[in-house]
Amino acid sequence: MSQKKRILNYLKSGKVLTRLNAWHEIGCIETPARISELRLDGHNITTTMKSVVNRYGENVRVAEWKYHG
Repeated sequence: MSQKKRILNYLKSGKVLTRLNAWHEIGCIETPARISELRLDGHNITTTMKSVVNRYGENVRVAEWKYHG
């Protein structure tokens, strides 16, 4: 199964995807590129920026993707 298909199935199941969990859940490092491709294919995927603390104790923002069918 392709990365795009795994991402789409994951998002369609109601789960939220970020770069932080994409590698472990789906095996994808270039998630933003796959999300862009899915959008070009006509899928309604929204991006919300979420604040998290990195391993150095710094506040950083990461993209969080959700599917809206």
